[in-house]
Amino acid sequence: MVALSPADDTGREPPQQVLRHGDRRRRARRLRLVLVAVLLVCVLLSLGVGAAGTSLWSALGALLRGDEIALADRIVLWQIRAPRTLMGMGVGAALAVSGALMQGLFRNPLADPGIVGVSAGAGLGAIAAIVLGGLLPAGLLAGLGFYLVPAAAFLGSWASTLLLYRVATRAGRTSVAVMLLAGIALGALTGAASGVMVYIADDNQLRDLTFWGMGSLAGATWPKVLVGLAVILPALALAPLLARGLNALALGEAAAYHLGIRIQRVKNLAILAVAAATGAAVAMSGGIGFIGIVVPHLLRLASGPDHRSLLPNAALLGAALLLLSDILSRVVIAPAELPIGIVTAILGGPFFLWILLRQRGVLDL
Repeated sequence: MVALSPADDTGREPPQQVLRHGDRRRRARRLRLVLVAVLLVCVLLSLGVGAAGTSLWSALGALLRGDEIALADRIVLWQIRAPRTLMGMGVGAALAVSGALMQGLFRNPLADPGIVGVSAGAGLGAIAAIVLGGLLPAGLLAGLGFYLVPAAAFLGSWASTLLLYRVATRAGRTSVAVMLLAGIALGALTGAASGVMVYIADDNQLRDLTFWGMGSLAGATWPKVLVGLAVILPALALAPLLARGLNALALGEAAAYHLGIRIQRVKNLAILAVAAATGAAVAMSGGIGFIGIVVPHLLRLASGPDHRSLLPNAALLGAALLLLSDILSRVVIAPAELPIGIVTAILGGPFFLWILLRQRGVLDL
């Protein structure tokens, strides 16, 4: 056999776009290794940082020496920081992957569950479950248990996503302007309904809802984390299976159809994955914005728009970024704690404005 060379039989070099595509694939793989390392560092910092004087390294040292870890250290590390860290990873990955899926589905970089009202719909479902859950029959309420709030948030997220897609899409084409305006209207409507729920809430519910609305991982418990991850992990597992369809949709629906993509099936599964992941994330941590728009855009700048690498890398970077934001929320005004939604808004707001300024020449606004 004749060895293949970079040049073809005419002596010409292969097209530069092929080389760039190969370079992007290699760059995406290298980036994934870097993101795994960054996430591990963030996990260690999240377990080691907090208002309590517990040291992760002292506990690990005692464990390696065969000594017994102090009871206070075991409680802080296992019952407080460990579920909080796991929740942060799950929520960050869910929001980032949801943003990447929505941007691929709508074929524009401005789509995000928080900006277009999907998170608000999930929040309305969760708030309604918290405030009105006591009106359910005792037997049904006991049977649902921790599943009530995630299930209600999922239903609210699914309804918002489906409504947004129906409004913004006409004759197979999705308008960016209609999507943004519909998202504003949807956010206003769900915000008004949430305001009604808050108005009729009692004092205990009101305190919970106020802090929950700004986003926080402080209420992490093992039951809540396990229930939320039971919804998030299947959605994250489904997302890479949609990568080929989303890549084809970037060429337009007609081109995707001729490539053999079952377009409507891809759309339905993407909507389902976004609703499940966003609903569970909002139910666990409250309103946390901008992760879904910042992470996918950074990854596209770094390694290109291929969803086969974009989606798994978004999960890693989203988890690391939310853990980092949570660490900042714990140390900025220690021993008090800043709501994590404020941190992500401070970091993500200017970035969103930058994206909007870059894209304003191609938006039909």
